[in-house]
Amino acid sequence: MQLEQEYILSNLGSFELNHIFDCGQCFRRNEQSDWSYTWIFWKNILNIQKKFDSIIFSWIIDWDIQTIVNQYFDLNRDYDKIKSLLSKVDNYMKESIQYWHWIRLLNQDLRETIISFIISANNNIPRIKWIIERLSQKYWTELDRNGQHYYTFPTAEQLKDVSISDYRKLWLWFRDERVYTTARMILDGKIDLNLLYKKDTQTVRNYLLSLSWIWPKVADCILLFSNLKRLEVFPIDVRVRRIMNELYIHNPDEAKVNKNQIRKLAHEKFWNYAWLAQEYLFYRARTQKI
Repeated sequence: MQLEQEYILSNLGSFELNHIFDCGQCFRRNEQSDWSYTWIFWKNILNIQKKFDSIIFSWIIDWDIQTIVNQYFDLNRDYDKIKSLLSKVDNYMKESIQYWHWIRLLNQDLRETIISFIISANNNIPRIKWIIERLSQKYWTELDRNGQHYYTFPTAEQLKDVSISDYRKLWLWFRDERVYTTARMILDGKIDLNLLYKKDTQTVRNYLLSLSWIWPKVADCILLFSNLKRLEVFPIDVRVRRIMNELYIHNPDEAKVNKNQIRKLAHEKFWNYAWLAQEYLFYRARTQKI
């Protein structure tokens, strides 16, 4: 049963809405005129507002709001401690953390993350967000609050009769067949999402890569940004490769920089916290338009 609830946290470190929502890990946030964000996930409409040293979580939640917020926003992890350790690696990382230091990774629904990051292939964040919003509005579960309509991400059952041509009308382009195939495989049980939680990271990664429409970067994003939360991975896209080469590798021909070389270097430099270092590097490259 959905209820109006509110949960207030004070003096919470490592929490800034635009840093969390604009670092490339998620696509369903909407900024409001009062500088708050409306966030739709699972069967929830969550409004998040930062006022001075307090963060106010409110609106319609279908479970206990404290439990959901703590789980979804990874609040049980000590990000301040991790940042302190990473800041000692070198001045590049220290500087990145100083400017973009409120990043926090979300624990997102696995099925939604898989489809969202298939849509993200060779795409940009505003357009990814637009496509996902159109998909949700077309094949939705509608949630209402004070006369405003919100749409949850469609379930596999809601997508069962959607054709490739239907996806094409949503401007997915070459991604339409990939989303169609994925949704069908999940619905038919050919992709057993529950099983993925039980396997080791390399096995799950190899399985995702065996699906012809999932590339290495997409597989790593699914592993890291979903509630699988496999912190061993280090997603590499064009920006991350460029910033790693610019700061650390210095190869005059960036195209020759090998991704395995980048991963090895990242884990050597950033230890078990390469997953968070990647986010600082991505944000640095994105905001500096590197």
